[in-house]
Amino acid sequence: MAEQGMTDRMTTRTWKLIETPKGTVRLRRPVKTDGTDVHALIARCAPLDRNSLYMNLIQCDHFADTCVIAEQGDRLMGWVSAHVPPGRGDTIFVWQVAVDARARGMGLGRHMLQALLERPACNDVTRLETTITEDNDGSWALFRGLARRIDGALAHKPHYVSDRHFDGAHDTEHLVSIDFPAEEAQRSAA
Repeated sequence: MAEQGMTDRMTTRTWKLIETPKGTVRLRRPVKTDGTDVHALIARCAPLDRNSLYMNLIQCDHFADTCVIAEQGDRLMGWVSAHVPPGRGDTIFVWQVAVDARARGMGLGRHMLQALLERPACNDVTRLETTITEDNDGSWALFRGLARRIDGALAHKPHYVSDRHFDGAHDTEHLVSIDFPAEEAQRSAA
């Protein structure tokens, strides 16, 4: 798949074009005005937890350097929200990966994660973390695939436990961590 990266001088957004079996997709940083579209996409992507529209606006505004929008034409097709936890500059925590049903099978989740890891905000990152419920097969496949592609070590354990943290109202979230091999960590730091 062909990839092309550039800076859009009109908006100062850094973006990357990828060619997929279903056409060209543009990966870019979000801006505040993307918040409503992100909120609508997440609503269409069960089993993802829905957050408030305000939360998605904050992510698009305050966390733009560690979030990724995927769009085809003027349609939002994918979203990754992530952040570097305070005091842990070597770790990127991926909160959500959302892919529109029409974009499934394009490898969009993989491309968005790769674009995220190539960002300057991830220069010092040597570990990726996320949480996944036991029954979310799509997320397990995505992150296991990432670990295989980079030859990273994947580990997981219960983190937010249903009865203890959610009063039984949500399934247990397992903390998944992928430690990057030394050469991958050096490459992302370059």
